[in-house]
Amino acid sequence: MRNSKRISLLLIMLLIIAMTLSACGGTNTIKIGMVMPITGQVATYGVQSVNAAKMFVKELNAAGGINGKQIELVVEDDEATPAKTTNAFKKLVSSDKVVALVGALTSKCSLAITGEAQQKKIVMISPSSTNDTVTSAGNFIFRACYNDSFQGQVVAQYAFETLKGKNAAILFDNANDYSKGLTQNFKDKFLALGGTIVAEESYATGDTDFNAQLTKIAATKPDVLFLPDYYSTISVISKQVRALGITVPMLGADGWDEITNNAGDEVIDCYYSNHYAPDANDPEVKKFVEAYKAAYNGETPNALAALAYDSMNILCDAIAKAGTDPDKLQAAMMETNKKFVTGNVKFNDLRNPVKSAVMLKIVKGADGKLTTEYSGTVNP
Repeated sequence: MRNSKRISLLLIMLLIIAMTLSACGGTNTIKIGMVMPITGQVATYGVQSVNAAKMFVKELNAAGGINGKQIELVVEDDEATPAKTTNAFKKLVSSDKVVALVGALTSKCSLAITGEAQQKKIVMISPSSTNDTVTSAGNFIFRACYNDSFQGQVVAQYAFETLKGKNAAILFDNANDYSKGLTQNFKDKFLALGGTIVAEESYATGDTDFNAQLTKIAATKPDVLFLPDYYSTISVISKQVRALGITVPMLGADGWDEITNNAGDEVIDCYYSNHYAPDANDPEVKKFVEAYKAAYNGETPNALAALAYDSMNILCDAIAKAGTDPDKLQAAMMETNKKFVTGNVKFNDLRNPVKSAVMLKIVKGADGKLTTEYSGTVNP
């Protein structure tokens, strides 16, 4: 009997110790989830975004964390596939018990989870989902990037006013919301400025032969060619553009980021809108770029890396002010008004940041490699 009592007492003590350790672990850390395409077609964006987020967390934790608590970043790979985004979200919320979420990267993936995030009161900030409807699910959904309405207008304004293009042609993916949204907003702005859309051709996701559409475009003799898609597709299209003798400037949006590592001389003297310029003479930008290069083998961070870094900064700044209670955290997010790497961020009523965009020109550097240079800022 005495041994039985001792065993029972020992078991109780072990249970108390286990519960204490578990409580301490939960008390001393704040879990933040991140959903990014670490593999798949746009993995370059996802990997750099995760790298930047991890760099921010490392810096913040080294400085003492948030009110003495360390940040734990839990990352899930969605391969830029909405179904996998949904599964990643459920795991992060149900199993990992994250208090907030950074992601997803693409608009279609973010849209797959915004409704559930709103329902569960999970503060979610997408670094890079530009589709206008991403934040429509409700007041817990934010983004760090400007939306397609603004971005499409930026490119149209630059094409008409700076490049003096009066006749524009467009080639877009008719199954991609990102591509379609940019096309519509480019058209609306270009026409409003007094320009003419002389050709509007489309293709399907995954197509590799664009010669039929480009032949029609060439016949209209445009001044500029707008190509709203991601770098992997643009690197294929641009070669066919030049092969058909179309020599006008090609223009794109932030999906072109990384085009300099995937295309050749055919994209020299072409332009795209982006969220920041790595060569900008700005203290925040310089500090970020230098730190990223030091951490990741001299690699220059792309715009999505900068946006992911800012997203973590915005979120953690709000947690520091309000804690992790969902309603208080959401309110603190709405009070954001601060200078970050990609510019000053202040959210409007739809949780979209009011911020400027930059235009980048593709050039050949002194080392013979393609690079970009800052070519102007367009304010909202």
